[in-house]
Amino acid sequence: MSNKMKSHKGIRKRVRVTAKGKVKHTKNAGAGHLMSSKSAKQRRRINTPGIVEGLIGKKMRMYHG
Repeated sequence: MSNKMKSHKGIRKRVRVTAKGKVKHTKNAGAGHLMSSKSAKQRRRINTPGIVEGLIGKKMRMYHG
C-alpha cells in the first residue's frame, strides 16, 4: 500500500482549484488597508482574483490535495 501525500494546509486556505483545474488566488499585495488613497482602477486590479500558471500552479494543485 503506497502512502498518500497530505494536503498543504497553508495552500488549502489561500487558493482554490476551479472545475477545469486552474489555481485561483484572491489575496493580492497592497489590498490590506489605505485603499482610499488608491485610484479606482488600482482598487479594481487589486481585488480581481488571479490565476497561477505554469510549474508553480501545477505544484500548488498537487499540494492542494
